[in-house]
Order: sequence, then structure tokens, then C-alpha cells
Amino acid sequence: MSLLQSPEALALLDEALVPVEALHGGLRRLAGFLERYLPCFYRKEQRVLAAVVLEGRLSNLERKTNEPIARQAHRPRKPVQKFVGAGKWDDAAVASELRRHVAEVWADDHAVLIFDGSAFAKKGADSCGVARQWCGRLGKLENCQVGVFTAYATRHGQTLVAADLYLPRDWAEDPQRREQCHVPDTVVFQEKWRLALTQWAQCRTLPHAWVTADDEFGRVSEFRQTLRRGGARYVVDVPCNTLMRDLEAPPEVGASGRRRLPPFEPVQAWAARQPATAWRKLTVRAGEKGWLVVRALTRLVQSKDEDGRVGRTERLLVVRPVDRAGDVSYALSNAVSGVALQELVHVKGQRPRVEQALQEGKGEVGLSQYEVRSWVGWHHHMTLSLLALWFLGLEKTVVEKKRRG
Repeated sequence: MSLLQSPEALALLDEALVPVEALHGGLRRLAGFLERYLPCFYRKEQRVLAAVVLEGRLSNLERKTNEPIARQAHRPRKPVQKFVGAGKWDDAAVASELRRHVAEVWADDHAVLIFDGSAFAKKGADSCGVARQWCGRLGKLENCQVGVFTAYATRHGQTLVAADLYLPRDWAEDPQRREQCHVPDTVVFQEKWRLALTQWAQCRTLPHAWVTADDEFGRVSEFRQTLRRGGARYVVDVPCNTLMRDLEAPPEVGASGRRRLPPFEPVQAWAARQPATAWRKLTVRAGEKGWLVVRALTRLVQSKDEDGRVGRTERLLVVRPVDRAGDVSYALSNAVSGVALQELVHVKGQRPRVEQALQEGKGEVGLSQYEVRSWVGWHHHMTLSLLALWFLGLEKTVVEKKRRG
């Protein structure tokens, strides 16, 4: 008997089967989906082209750029290119409607908003915002554009709900390049963490319990402070060299007999000293290779900001997977009381879901496949990609219900 004929394999294959009827009506559902968004496009031709592009993004085209999409729809290439690259329609209006839609259908009071940057390698130097920047996919500095994204992670799934192009300072301060790429006068240089805060303001209407981000954002004390002042609960990663002091350690006694707080030290050095009894073993979630089991600890701490000033009391979270003890990560939270360690670890474990959403976007709807150079073109492309990804998320829900039903 072959492996595929074993009872276990047959059971898995049966579970993976998608009923044919679940796939029927996809185009009809797409038409119904688009009815909500078409008023955001000012002209009839734009509405027609929006449907053409969305159908192309959701098709089985190997490359989902404008030319193959136009060819598949038996349409001239140039109108499709102009619609995506320079069409006079409002990205903000479409994105706002998308978030309202997500809030209606996937509302989850326990959801997590996740911020992340993603790089898109580019040849040449003419595309808006292209510079030698860190490219995570390649693991090195490379010529690329960088976008800042927000994902909404819920019990139903995850989807991207905001996207902004990061404009490096030398681009933002170069009038000639700004003019060539049609960068609006209102756009000024903003660090990625500031872009994330702008997106947070846009996404606050989405029901959620937590905000999380990687250490590129979490290391910035003003980022955390703004979230705290805005009433958000956060669990954000910080680098291993973050200076902190343990507020729960016994006070040190000086030569004069006066008590004083422990000194600041890198969080990595502090965590390495903690005894085995300080760590709790937790089962977090089901991973690709089984349940993910970690050891974690938490402590009330203070850290220093970029100018050396001592910050507010925060809660340090240190996590290390049991099967990869050397892969330790660190986070800070403003949930200093009333939240169990298990929940903090769970929230921190949600962060990879933004990467999953980005990979779904790149693999399924052509998020990284674009040939636009302008500021407007980049944001048009991303807005349409987010729309296609959201429809795909809804379709997965439909298929899953029919498969189980």
C-alpha cells in the first residue's frame, strides 16, 4: 500500500477537497462585491476598468501586471495602464470603504492591528522612492521601494487594510524627482513609524484589542508613547540591546546605606541571567510543524528613550521557542497589570500574520508585480491589490463554510 493510500492520508485528502459548488458564482460574487466600491470611481470607464483589473488580479495569470490583464480581458493596454498608473480617482476613499467593509464582516473585538514594512526590489533609480535600503526578502541592502502596511488579524483570517509608500529623506527634499514622480506637495518626509501611526489613526474604527509591530517600530519610544496616549494596548518587539532596568529586582544598597534602583543594562544580558524557575512553559498556537511551545517570562521595567531620558513603566516580555532556545525575542507592552502572560505571548505571536498577508498578496493578487513609477501609480496599484486580497479573504470564508457544511 502506498503512502497516499493509508487511512490517515485518505482522511487528509478528503478534508482538503473543495466542493465544486463552492467555486460557482465567483464572478457573480465579485460583481456584487464591486458594487460597494464603484461609487469611489468617478467615471463610468473607471468603474469598468476597476472590474477588469480586479478580475485580472484574481485570475490564474502568471504575471498580473497591466498588459497581461488587458490582454486577457481583450482590451487595449493603454487605458488599463493609465487607470492604474495615473487615473484620477481617490485611493483614500477606496481604502476607507474597504476598512468599513472589513469592520462590518470581520469585526472582532479580540483582533490585532499589525504594522510592518515590506521592500520591493527595483532596477534603476527613476521609480518613486527607490533607494538603497534594507530588503528583508534578499537579506541585504538593495535598490528597492519600501511600503508600510497594516494588517487586521482576526479569528476569521487576516487582510491588509492600509498601505503607504515610504519616501526617503533625499527623495522628499529633491524638487526635481518629486516633480518627475508627481509627489503631492502635501507629502513630506516621514519615518516609517510615523507612517504606521497615521495608519493606526485610519484603522482605529476597526474593532481590535491590541496593536503589535516588529522592532523597527517598537524601538522608537515616541511610537510607543503615542500609542499609549491614544489609548491603544500594545505588544511591540524591541532589539536585544535595548537598555532597561528591572523594577521588580530588590533595590541595591549603596555605601551610604541608601537604597537605589538597579542600573540599566541590555535586555539580552538581563534575560541571560534569569534562572530556569523564572521561565514559564506555554503552548502558543499550532504551527506548520505542530504546536509551537515556548518559554517566556515577564517583568516590569523602565527603558531609556533615544535621548537617554527614562521612560514610563512598561512590561517586558521575553520569549524563546523550546526547540530553538537561541532564538530569543523581546517585546515591551503598556499592559502593566491585569493581563496574563499567556495573552501577551499570544498577541506577540500574531505578528507573523502581517507577513502571511503580504505573502498572500504577493503570491495571489500580484501585490509585488507592478510597472508604475509615480507616487499615484504606486498607491493605485496597492489599493487595488488590497481590494483584491480582501475579496479573496471573503471567498476563502465562503469556500470554508461550504466545505464544512
